Amino acid sequence: TANMLALGAYALLEHPDQLAAVRADPAVLDNGVDELLRYLSIIHIGPTRIATEDVTVDGTAIPAGDTVLISVPQANRAANHWPEPERLDLTRPRTPHLAFGHGVHQCLGQQLARIEMRVAYSALFDRFPSLRLAVSADQIPLRENALAYGVRELPVTW
Repeated sequence: TANMLALGAYALLEHPDQLAAVRADPAVLDNGVDELLRYLSIIHIGPTRIATEDVTVDGTAIPAGDTVLISVPQANRAANHWPEPERLDLTRPRTPHLAFGHGVHQCLGQQLARIEMRVAYSALFDRFPSLRLAVSADQIPLRENALAYGVRELPVTW
């Protein structure tokens, strides 16, 4: 949750139109938290699975016994599932995503994480109404090769 809190704050500060929507109506976060989770997943490679039978997915044959990995960011930005998947839109209707896994392998703490995110972002932007990035967004160091994707540091000013 800590990684996602920082990553979500970064995304909001990087998208002033979306942050303005949160500041105007914090209820936007009710669905907006799931949009942040979809848009910037902290886990990039889902758990490995073994194909139990031969299957073809989008023209690719996967024989029984092969190991299958899921790219969570790729799945969460599938163009056939979301209109304009590369755009952050906190008003997007809530749609299932893979940020917390799926099925019997879903994160048990996902509801708590959503609550923590809504509360934290509301409090952060209420307490610091002029909060903004202290450097340009492209200068924010990301943890791209870590188990959990996120920001290494988030320099801000207010």
